[in-house]
Amino acid sequence: MRSARLLQLMLRLQGSRGVVAEQLAGEFGVSVRTIYRDVASLSAAGVPIWTESGPGGGIRLLDGWQSKLSGMTDDETSALMLLGVPSIAADLGRTDSADAAAAKLLDTMPPSLRKGARLWQDRILVDVPGWFGGSDDISALPTIASAVLDSRRLRFTYRDKLRTVDPLGLVIKAGVWYLVARLGGRTLSFRVGRITGAVVCDELSDRPADFDLATWWAASMAEFDRSLLRFSCRIRLSPNGWRRLPDAVGVEASRVVPGPPDSAGWMDLDLRLESSEVALSQLIGLGADVEVLEPLSLRDAVCAVAEQMAARHRHID
Repeated sequence: MRSARLLQLMLRLQGSRGVVAEQLAGEFGVSVRTIYRDVASLSAAGVPIWTESGPGGGIRLLDGWQSKLSGMTDDETSALMLLGVPSIAADLGRTDSADAAAAKLLDTMPPSLRKGARLWQDRILVDVPGWFGGSDDISALPTIASAVLDSRRLRFTYRDKLRTVDPLGLVIKAGVWYLVARLGGRTLSFRVGRITGAVVCDELSDRPADFDLATWWAASMAEFDRSLLRFSCRIRLSPNGWRRLPDAVGVEASRVVPGPPDSAGWMDLDLRLESSEVALSQLIGLGADVEVLEPLSLRDAVCAVAEQMAARHRHID
């Protein structure tokens, strides 16, 4: 704890022209005598720090001196303000810590950088949950986060089964939290809202040294998307339809190689989509740039929708 306080004290002084010991003692919740001991320790470690008595005096650092910890540009300090997503900090039970960290970071900045950082903090809000997420009970999240960060095994009930896992990381996607963990030699994801009775174990968790959370998650999501693509169909696309295909059916479904184009640039290709109903809703969005070849049931369904749309849009005298 003392080493952390020494670091905080150095950063606090770096952003000021001088502070009296009584004020620092109040800010750090220690005695004035402790502050003077900390100042002596920093000085012995080579930090150019001293005290001045009288009006305008106080504890200060050498003018122009700064640690490597805060030698940042205006853009860098402004970007750091975007890391404080209030809703995520609240989910993890870290709201007070996040607020304190942001305040301390601002205190260490020179006035010119502090103004720009506050501008970003006041005018940019990252609102992750809400629109897409459900009403998950994530009361177990702080316990799970502790296991993840402390590299401890985690025991919990999931879908009525007791499981003991090696936590690897946490992911929040569209406002929904997921635990990524090793179980029985497999890496799996568990929806935090379905976890109950979470308990941090005494045993250290086994985390592969080469595991990369972002890489695994991207691959897992791609595999999940592919697993949904069970309906096969064959279509023809115009050059414009081919360009628009990823927007209509998704990037994963559009990873196909089309046949050679005809004289007008139209090309045949085979797609795998989620279902006939989903295929109908997605392909209709391509309008006149698509023709369904197979199966005939999908072709007929597209034709029926097109006829209904045409009937509704005919000119009325």
